[in-house]
Amino acid sequence: MQIFTHWQGLGKAAQGASIAMGNFDGVHLGHRSVIGLAAAETAPLGVVTFEPHPREYFAPKAPAFRLMNAQARAHRMQKLGVAMLYELPFGPDLAGMSAESFARDVLWQGLGVAHVTVGADFRYGKDRKGSAEMLREFGALYGFGVTIAPLLQVGGLEISSTAIREALADGRARDAAAMLGHWHRIEGEVIHGEKRGRALGFPTANMGVQGLHLPKQGVYAVKVDVLTGPQAGSYAGAASLGVRPMFGENQPNLETLLFDFEGDLYGKHLSVAFVDYLRPELKFDGLPALMAQMAKDCTDARAVLAAL
Repeated sequence: MQIFTHWQGLGKAAQGASIAMGNFDGVHLGHRSVIGLAAAETAPLGVVTFEPHPREYFAPKAPAFRLMNAQARAHRMQKLGVAMLYELPFGPDLAGMSAESFARDVLWQGLGVAHVTVGADFRYGKDRKGSAEMLREFGALYGFGVTIAPLLQVGGLEISSTAIREALADGRARDAAAMLGHWHRIEGEVIHGEKRGRALGFPTANMGVQGLHLPKQGVYAVKVDVLTGPQAGSYAGAASLGVRPMFGENQPNLETLLFDFEGDLYGKHLSVAFVDYLRPELKFDGLPALMAQMAKDCTDARAVLAAL
C-alpha cells in the first residue's frame, strides 16, 4: 500500500483510484461498508482521510477522542486491500475550502479520482456546508462517479465511532468489537518504563497512550501482535491500562505481559487487542498482594483467551 500525504503534483500512477472518503476513526463495520462499495468499482482501491483529524484541528484542547492513531488506521486499511491511502494534511488550506473547491481542486485536479464513495452523513468543505448529495452533483460536473453508502445498523442500532467509544469507556470490549468488526487495538512503540514488572517477575512492555480515547482503566485479557523485530508474531497476554495507583503515578500508559515470550521488545512496535475486561485498577496493601493479584490476572486472561 502506498501512502500519500498531499494532493498536489501527484503522478498518473497515484491517480485514477476509486476512493472511499471519510475520517474512518476505528475503521468500524460502517466504514468497511463504504470501503467495500469503493472496492466494487473497476479502478484501484484508494482511501482519502485527513491527518490530523479535523476535530483535533478545530478543538486542539478538547479531550482525546481518537480510537486509533494514524499508524493503526493505516495497518487496518492495508489489511482491507487498500492500494493507495491519501492522508490529506488538514490545516488552514483544507479548512477554508468551499465544498466545490474541494471537489474540483483536490478530488478532480489533484487526485484525479475515478469514483468517490462516502457515507450518507458525510460533511465536508468550509463550515461543513458540503453534503453527500452536493458531492454527487459536483462529481457529475467534473467527471467522477459518486456512490452514497447508507448508514449501517446492527440490531436496530446505528454503528458509529461514538457508540464504540461509549462501549469502551464502560469496559465492554466485546460490544465494541461487534461494532468494529475486529478487536479494538492500541498500537505503538515499546518504551522504557520503571521496570517494576520485571523486578516482580512479570516483565511488561510499556506503551504510551497519549492522544487516544482510552478504554475503561483496568486489567484486560489481550491478544498481541508484535509487528517488528525477530520475535514478530501473535501472542496471548494480559495488560494493565491506567495510572498505577500503587506507585503514585498519574500518567496513563499501557503495560502488557506477553505469555510464553522471551526477548527484548524495546523499540519494537506492538498492536494490543482488548478482548475482555477483567477488573478495575486497584491499590494493594503491599507488594505480596499485588503479585498474587497479577498471578490471578494471568490465569484469568489465559482462561478467557483459551475459550475464544
